[in-house]
Amino acid sequence: MPRASNGGVSVRYEVDEGRSADGEAVVFCGDVGLGAWQFGWQHAALAGPHTVVTPETRGVGRSDAPPGPYSVETLAGDLEAVCAAEGVRNAHLVGYGLGGMVALAYGLESSRPASLTLVGTPPTGDAYNPAGVWADPTDPDAVRGSLSGLLSAEFRRTHADALSRIVEWRLAEDADREAFEAHRAAVEGFDRADRLYEATLPSLVVHGSEDAVCPLAAAGETLAEGLPRGEFHAVEGARHLVGVEASAAVNDVVAGWLAEHASDPDA
Repeated sequence: MPRASNGGVSVRYEVDEGRSADGEAVVFCGDVGLGAWQFGWQHAALAGPHTVVTPETRGVGRSDAPPGPYSVETLAGDLEAVCAAEGVRNAHLVGYGLGGMVALAYGLESSRPASLTLVGTPPTGDAYNPAGVWADPTDPDAVRGSLSGLLSAEFRRTHADALSRIVEWRLAEDADREAFEAHRAAVEGFDRADRLYEATLPSLVVHGSEDAVCPLAAAGETLAEGLPRGEFHAVEGARHLVGVEASAAVNDVVAGWLAEHASDPDA
């Protein structure tokens, strides 16, 4: 599998070639401590129409896990290394939680990003509770218990099979305690509230209305209001893993967004 290097740190990623224009791709950016499993629901909808690049955040999966603390700027540097390695000139960034913070920071500093999709993302780290995402990946009971705060009761009641698969994926792919704490430091050091006006990229903000990790009013709504080209889409009843429990609704809005803002390879 391909890897990119940022200051000697190796970041593993996967590429699924699609019908995107040359040099254009959807690039996922991951949430605090979560493995690449988190992208599965949107990946299935976007791969094919678009070339999709899926990095494993440093500290997660098969990417290197150097000692922390990490910063959003460092993680944005990893993203730049991946995009440069793949020759991505126009990156449509889809970031979840911490990954949304990384996407926003990267969009403020680089000309490579072409659009931002920010899911469950705040403008400042103090509006985000990383402990609400954490579960010890050596403890199956803790991992299963953590899902009560990340997914709505209705989803958990009606999707028992999905819950079992998510537990398996978290046990196999999520960050250990040391890497999670390194990710937490990146969240806590993040603040772009005073610079949102500079982010002139087309920006879609998606948020679950019952997100307890990153409350809608303090995060998603505030973020969308501060972005000059921000559009806000709330998903009623969904918690932090909105892209999982409301995948059909999220996929529809994100696919429509990308159809509007990505290039047509046949044009």
